[in-house]
Amino acid sequence: MAKLKEYYGRYCESEYECAFVKFLEAEGWNYSLGNNINRVTKRDVLIEDDFKKFITDTNPDLTDDEVTQIFDTVRLVGSESDFATLHKVYGWLVDGIQFIPQDGLARMIPLIAFDEPNKVKNIFRIVNQFEIEYTNNGLKKERRPDVILFVNGIPLCVVELKNPSDANATIFDAWKQITERYWRDIPHLLHYCPLACISDGVKTRLGTVRTPYEHFYAWRRVNDGDAVSVLPYEETETMIKGVYNPDRFLEIFRDYIYFQDSIYDKDEKEIVCRYPQFFAAKLLKQSIVNSIVSKSGKGGTYFGATGCGKTYTMAFLARQLALRYTDIPEIGSPTIILIVDREELQKQGAKLFTKSKEFLNLGEVSIVKNRTHLRQELAARQSGGFYICTIQKFCDRQEDKIGLINDRQNIICFSDEAHRTQLEHSKKIQFSKDADENMKAMVSKPYAKVLKEAFPKATFVGFTGTPIAETYQTFGDEIDRYTMDQAVADGLTVSIKYHPRIAKVLLDEQKVKEIENYYKKCADDGATEEDIEASKNAMSSMEVILGESLRLERLAKDIHDHYVSACEADPNRIQKAMIVCSKREIAYNLLLKFKEKYPEWFEEKKSPDNVCTTEEELKELKPMPFIAMVASVGKDDKADMYNYLGGVRNDKRSEELDAAFKQEKSNFHIAIVVDMWITGFDVPSLTYLYNDKPLKKHLLIQTISRVNRKYPGKEYGMIIDYIGIRDNMREAMKIYGGNTSVAPTVDDVEQATNVFREELEILKNLFVNYDLTPFLNIDCDPIERYKLLAKAAEFVFISTQELKIEGSKCPKSVSFKTYFLKTVKRMRSAYDICQPSGNLNEEESSLAQCFMAIAGFVRKMSGTTEVDTDTMNCTVSKMVEEALKYNQVESVLESGEEEDLFSPEYFEKLSDIKMPATKLELLVKMLRKQIKEYGKVNQFASKTFQEMLEKTIAEYNERRKHLDAEEAGEAQEQASEDIIKNATEQALNILQQMNENRESFRKIGLTFEEKAFYDILIALRNQYNFEYGTDKETNGITINDKCKVLAKKVKEIIDTKSSFADWLNNQNVRDQLKLDIKICLVKNGYPPQYSPEVFNKVMEQVENFKEYQE
Repeated sequence: MAKLKEYYGRYCESEYECAFVKFLEAEGWNYSLGNNINRVTKRDVLIEDDFKKFITDTNPDLTDDEVTQIFDTVRLVGSESDFATLHKVYGWLVDGIQFIPQDGLARMIPLIAFDEPNKVKNIFRIVNQFEIEYTNNGLKKERRPDVILFVNGIPLCVVELKNPSDANATIFDAWKQITERYWRDIPHLLHYCPLACISDGVKTRLGTVRTPYEHFYAWRRVNDGDAVSVLPYEETETMIKGVYNPDRFLEIFRDYIYFQDSIYDKDEKEIVCRYPQFFAAKLLKQSIVNSIVSKSGKGGTYFGATGCGKTYTMAFLARQLALRYTDIPEIGSPTIILIVDREELQKQGAKLFTKSKEFLNLGEVSIVKNRTHLRQELAARQSGGFYICTIQKFCDRQEDKIGLINDRQNIICFSDEAHRTQLEHSKKIQFSKDADENMKAMVSKPYAKVLKEAFPKATFVGFTGTPIAETYQTFGDEIDRYTMDQAVADGLTVSIKYHPRIAKVLLDEQKVKEIENYYKKCADDGATEEDIEASKNAMSSMEVILGESLRLERLAKDIHDHYVSACEADPNRIQKAMIVCSKREIAYNLLLKFKEKYPEWFEEKKSPDNVCTTEEELKELKPMPFIAMVASVGKDDKADMYNYLGGVRNDKRSEELDAAFKQEKSNFHIAIVVDMWITGFDVPSLTYLYNDKPLKKHLLIQTISRVNRKYPGKEYGMIIDYIGIRDNMREAMKIYGGNTSVAPTVDDVEQATNVFREELEILKNLFVNYDLTPFLNIDCDPIERYKLLAKAAEFVFISTQELKIEGSKCPKSVSFKTYFLKTVKRMRSAYDICQPSGNLNEEESSLAQCFMAIAGFVRKMSGTTEVDTDTMNCTVSKMVEEALKYNQVESVLESGEEEDLFSPEYFEKLSDIKMPATKLELLVKMLRKQIKEYGKVNQFASKTFQEMLEKTIAEYNERRKHLDAEEAGEAQEQASEDIIKNATEQALNILQQMNENRESFRKIGLTFEEKAFYDILIALRNQYNFEYGTDKETNGITINDKCKVLAKKVKEIIDTKSSFADWLNNQNVRDQLKLDIKICLVKNGYPPQYSPEVFNKVMEQVENFKEYQE
């Protein structure tokens, strides 16, 4: 190709465009410069010469006029909407266009040859600098896409490129060009163009012209056996080789671009496959064909991570089985049955497939009502049909054996969540209500075996994110896999974070002895050894521990506090949560704990108070509680639980809660579940999963995957674990999540335990003269614990001791407070790892929580804002939580409401704080915050008060530094208190002066904003020693009328100029503002002799003021 532009030593977009075109040429595309394409007008988007040549070469019997008629039909295409036109054209491109030649016999004229022998006659052309004309408001304009890919003169893919060397040129900008500007200005190009590619040299992503930005994805494999490419710089080449090789491009274009049926065009849904879907469908397709021909019945297993799009993979696969193997007699047009293990998945499947009849090309698509219905449907046809049903339809029964349903060989069964439908995997089932009326629960054969009896010659294909050993016995070898870590790396799902917060239950040794004595008495009274052993097993089961009342109370509080805190940290995003319990009774008792502590969560509303909803949205919502338990009912449930769960209306209640939880703006935000909703249940806004259930292997992965779905603003899902599934998770992740491990090794735990005990010993020595027993006594009054925390924090503040820590080169001295906080941080890191192991005794855990609580006090009172993952991971015991409930300082520091620091009420709060060091630290924190806020309006005044504050702090630190040398014993303590008292009084004085300064504008007769400019004018006059106006004292306030008038004029000029949008970033407006203010100052004789320094100081205040007003 011709060089686009001379190279001037700087890599630019045109250079990357040149490279991109060269890559495509290497794959077999012919290059043409846009200006060299023969067109009647620049509005034309088809290459007429290529189009007519292909039609003529593949249909030599057509006349030139007939070829021109076909060309004009395609050129003048139109429909009800732009999207409907795109869908219509795509149908022509794949299936051909109907045409009636002179002989009068209608026939399909292919626009692209997908198969031999005409495949070699396709013309693949890549064009850049292709100007396309459009008209806007009567004016002719042009758009010039970077690269367009034509096949037989028809544009099939538009490519937008951004400069790899420009950090500000992003693929998001490229996406906006296609999906916004091109649809707005040149939709007649996109009518032919289903595909889009965006690239900046590092990120290269594939989508459609209707794909949302977040669903453009990289293509990371070229061929079946290739390793997944994860290096960013490989994305471009992998995309071009993996998608744009001409043969591959036609394969994807023909069968891997999904449109819903035409009647749903208003939804504007167009999807192109992602690379894992392409390779899974491609490999499964061949495996199924081999299985049908060889009559093995095992089509293969696809191991695809939850959330990776297995349902669309099935759709792509079904289409090709229906259309591409009609020449194989054993297949013809197959009948496909999608088998799911519960109604939720049946609804999800129906939502897609019932709108996809045109895409699937199998004829009827329906949900199977019962076995009789399926038997009749299959008997009435020898091919085609797509049916969706639950596994329960095939369950064997003693009274009504299911027997043979159909023995055709061209039946293909897709099993979704195949790990739940295994050979010899299930011994007992409960039939669902969608089966025959006389169905009842009974022991049956395994699901997979019954399926084989129903369809003895069918081919079975398994789709699962969590295969188990038995999966392969039913469905055959693993054909392809796409694991959780790959899905996260590709951006298909979000990552999952794991936070252990073990709610430990301690054994009372005395009670254990009493239980053993009781069992001995039972033995003496005649109880058999077997009965005693069974009783011991039941009484020592995990559920007994998990259901302990005090534990559930602590659990409810911790979940509430964690969830509320997390939502407050990101208030603009819907964040739903799920609590997973081990038994229904435990779940219900936990619900009652929530109701007792947080009754407001049970008030039924349509939507939370802080969520904005329209009238239309409210019409769709039903009143719901904020938290609810979702479970089936049991025949022996106690009345209160039975009635709460809906009794005989349990199914209806569950459906209503299901619908509400999936509605983003519904008030229903937290679901307590046991077995329901933990597999195959998709709610993208579900962010937190609080686990209190022993889980392992596939069930663990399925459960935690509920929080991995993508949702706007959601960076990760979080598992908060109260039972200790870390080891099980490690094992499960090895199998299902790639090679990534989230669990520490045994060595890690041992090391962490040693480090924890070393750091704990150091902390105990720091507080050797303090009585820490309130934290070791579970019966201690919480107020006593609070006093310990507050007094210990005071001890940290008042200490003048300096200690040594390791520096980068040599030990360095730090304050006692710094040393304490760093030691706690190290201890906490080790604690988070070793605490779930159970290696720590009760005293160690209690002391750790004590020191972490003291550190929390210290940080809050000193204004340290360190918030890191370590802090978030920290397990806070019930004792600390109770202590903090009584924390008077908490309301001052952590209240969500804005408080006026100058109000009498606020000063009253400060006066309630008795400890002088604490009071000073609080004052300093408040002052710094207030000075920062004040500086947003009045830069000059804020600098003055900042200097005053820093001087006070410096004096305070300097005087304390010399205490050890000059004072001793009680004299030292008294001197320390005097210094703190003096510094506190100075801080209060600064606060009072700021209050007076803020209120002075009223006495002067200015607005608060005008006073900011008045202050700078007076200050500069005094600093540069020139005369301007006369100062007069009125009611104790010095006023300069001339400065008052000038301050108002400056404020008026700023208000006028800053009315322009984004004035701070508009250099022309800013320059004009500077000029206007300069003229104003000169006209008003300020200063009498022109001074650039004075002018610049005024402008500093101007820009500081307006920046924070925007």
